[in-house]
Amino acid sequence: MTAPLVASALPLPLLRRGKVREVYEVDGEALLLVASDRVSAFDVVMREPVAHKGAVLTQLSAFWFRRLARVVPNHFLTADADEIVTQVPALSDSRDTLGGRAMLCRRATPVPFECVVRGYLAGSAWAEYERSGTLAGEPLPAGLVESARLEPAIFSPATKAEAGHDENVTFDRMAQVLGKALAERLKRASLALYEAGRASADPRGIIIADTKFEFGTTSEGTLLVIDEILTPDSSRFWPAERYRPGRSQPSFDKQPLRDYLARLKQQGEWNGNAPPPRLPDEVVQATSARYLEGYRLLTGTPLPGVA
Repeated sequence: MTAPLVASALPLPLLRRGKVREVYEVDGEALLLVASDRVSAFDVVMREPVAHKGAVLTQLSAFWFRRLARVVPNHFLTADADEIVTQVPALSDSRDTLGGRAMLCRRATPVPFECVVRGYLAGSAWAEYERSGTLAGEPLPAGLVESARLEPAIFSPATKAEAGHDENVTFDRMAQVLGKALAERLKRASLALYEAGRASADPRGIIIADTKFEFGTTSEGTLLVIDEILTPDSSRFWPAERYRPGRSQPSFDKQPLRDYLARLKQQGEWNGNAPPPRLPDEVVQATSARYLEGYRLLTGTPLPGVA
């Protein structure tokens, strides 16, 4: 496995650079997504990269795209560096950068909503429920506790924010913007993907507490899952053996990083804004280990190239 990647610079037109990914234009039909090892928390990108994070996000997405293509079509073409170079010869000198982090995808026009499915009451959903008994302004049953299982799972869309937090919205708001027919298609697709993912993760001892999907449409009108899918950056993965309702749960993601930063904020040593504080090596290493363990448990194999 190659050294941690803070940012890629490939000989292709750069379409956009996000908190974690660079998106490059290959041609009129395809894009190249490169997941760096950058990590963000509280909407601030840290200075220190987290080793293997980009490869975990890319290869885990590839795993799920292959497995769930029968449920809903997606934009995935390949995440194999050799295949990418064969199809995009301009990248022949960039294999080290590709390094398991790059994914060749079909182009699609993104739908301007995050399609969130919540199987458990956690995160911003728990915060709103604790405050007002609602989720995105819609009432939930009384008496629920933090991390309670929601039956059935709830489709809870959110607006996409270029900066700051996404905003939870009602399904009716989404339907007003997109039209009822497309909104219903997105809801059905999201719930079907979540249930299929949950059925795959349950036997491996992992609870998928919630997740968000992104969708796009092709020029022919085909609805595709795009970006990433069921990764530690888009989902909450909890170890089933340690699940206890009524409290927050341990998770296979950047929890060590969030916990460290939360302590700094509580102690008044960081105000939650850029520039970020320096991260101790042990926090970075613990975060990397969480990503790798989540990958191993969900797929049944270690991340390629990592002992």
